[in-house]
Amino acid sequence: MFYHFVYPLYRYFFAFNVFRYITFRSVYAAVTAILICFIFGPPLIKKLKAMGIGEKVREDTPERHGQKAGTPSMGGILIVFSILTSIFLWGNFSSHYTILISVATFGFCVIGFFDDYLKFVRRSSKGLHARVKLVTQVLVSAAVVLYLYFGPERSNLTTLLYLPFINEPVIDLSYFYIPFGILLLVGATNAVNMTDGLDGLAAGLVIFVISAYAGMSYLSGHKDIANYLRIPYIPGSAELTIYCMSVLGASIGFLWFNSHPAEIFMGDTGSLSLGGSIGIISLLIKKEMLLIIVGGVFVAEVLSVIIQVISFKLFGKRVFLMSPIHHHFELRGWSESKIIVRFWIVGAMLALVALSTLKIQ
Repeated sequence: MFYHFVYPLYRYFFAFNVFRYITFRSVYAAVTAILICFIFGPPLIKKLKAMGIGEKVREDTPERHGQKAGTPSMGGILIVFSILTSIFLWGNFSSHYTILISVATFGFCVIGFFDDYLKFVRRSSKGLHARVKLVTQVLVSAAVVLYLYFGPERSNLTTLLYLPFINEPVIDLSYFYIPFGILLLVGATNAVNMTDGLDGLAAGLVIFVISAYAGMSYLSGHKDIANYLRIPYIPGSAELTIYCMSVLGASIGFLWFNSHPAEIFMGDTGSLSLGGSIGIISLLIKKEMLLIIVGGVFVAEVLSVIIQVISFKLFGKRVFLMSPIHHHFELRGWSESKIIVRFWIVGAMLALVALSTLKIQ
């Protein structure tokens, strides 16, 4: 909204014309989100400690996780507040995309908040019932996908499916776009949620994923560049760069307090919101399948759980010492810091590979 009040002033003072540039607003969206985390992080941590909202360590996790008991959770409140405040100040709300992703992020945040509230405030051992949690995720995801399918932003590209390294769509999903989109969003939210098991692991990986998507959003929204790279041109998608940079800034700011040893955890409030944001961006800029590459570590975490469950039910044997896979490496003797940094390195490499697909096709 700040943008809508300030930019028109360029008629009286030319310097305000800088607000029309997405690059300018994107940088300051990230800076704003970081500063908000730095300012409100310490008092939030203090308040959560005073309320006794601390992490409960599961009995089936590695033994050294016992020292994390009591660490404040629900830090996702800080993440989402930083994102939405930043986008409120620097975003262009004449863009349907900006409104859609802001509302959807808040929707996923509400689901995560109630789950955390039941676990940490009401002392419920499992939070929201798994079925309720899944159904509400599906409902928010369905609202997003149905808007894209039936809403004013639908185009002839909406239902087309593109694959990395191939510049032409491989199939028109037609009505199957709806279940496909819902599955992608639900999968993305839960992938980040499953990865959020070590100090700073999920937040650090989100930084690499959202940085790649920020670049892709900017390029996809410029017709000449998109045509040169032979990628789908998505009118208005450049505005999503500002949202991506808000997420980037919030993740960096939160990581300041979440790095090992963590002073606060994001909880489901943060992980579901961040996962949902990533999934929605991939849908809006037609890079759905590229999420498998750019978010490869998240995919590996989910697959490790699926493989473990299927193997145990069918054969009575476990493939991994424990799932998600980051716990497997813990039980193999890797230190927590080593796992986190190595997963970050892999995440950074995959983000670079994903960016390379824009030209290698």
